Amino acid sequence: MFGNEKLKWIFLGILALVWGSSFILMKKALLGLTSIEIGAFRTLFTGVFLLIIGGGKIKLIRKDQWKYIAISALIGTFIPAFFFAVAIDHIDSSIAAVLNSLTPLGTLIFGFLFFGFAFRSKALLGVMVGLIGTLILILKGADLNPDQNYWFASLIIISTVGYAFNVNIIKKYLYDLNALSITAGNFVLLIIPAILVLVFNDYSYQESQLPAFGYLIILAVIGTGIAKIIFNRLVQIANPVFASSVTYLIPIVALVWGALDGEKIHAQQLIAAGIILLGVYLTNRFMKS
Repeated sequence: MFGNEKLKWIFLGILALVWGSSFILMKKALLGLTSIEIGAFRTLFTGVFLLIIGGGKIKLIRKDQWKYIAISALIGTFIPAFFFAVAIDHIDSSIAAVLNSLTPLGTLIFGFLFFGFAFRSKALLGVMVGLIGTLILILKGADLNPDQNYWFASLIIISTVGYAFNVNIIKKYLYDLNALSITAGNFVLLIIPAILVLVFNDYSYQESQLPAFGYLIILAVIGTGIAKIIFNRLVQIANPVFASSVTYLIPIVALVWGALDGEKIHAQQLIAAGIILLGVYLTNRFMKS
């Protein structure tokens, strides 16, 4: 019904709304579960959901593609699931969402350095602007919120590096594979590691955790499972930079949720967020010029 040009914008809007809401869902889940438990259960619930709806699609994955599926699963899903949960346990969820907007910058840099994608020299200006904004955001956040440990912001930045590599891997090596196959394949490999994390973490269920599980199931099924399928398809029908530019919009949704939940939004943080988004915009624009 929709051509790829229109479809990519629809996908972008859906992902912005869903992933922008993921940060507040993690924050709420942390009221009943630890960050490690959230990362493990989120992965486990998503894996079970994807096996139910797309287990049959796994057979479409060729033998030579499994290594890229495994790398994608590790750096694009498993590690970020834990890193984001740990970080949001120490810094505001809205700030984590803004830092996540560094993903397009990393996509450009690593796409050029390691995957042979074009990179115009003028785009470096955007990269530097984005990095300056990130530094300001972290320093001001630490000053305005002395009770929060902004060293944990580094976990978000590391995750964006993983996301950036993941986007380029999908675009270059898995472009011809069904999006559901990629996503289901990712999580089939992660179910056992997620269970092992829970076992070694000595997890025991408590009735008081039930509301947290409600938030986590929404996060796993919609925010991870369905969203990952949509995102993998978006990478295939658009270029890596456009796909990763969903992180331009995520902070807007997350900041609204954060404000509604009582998080303080300061002018310095908004300025820093604007600088980051300006850097990403400039990079994307110069890539096309």
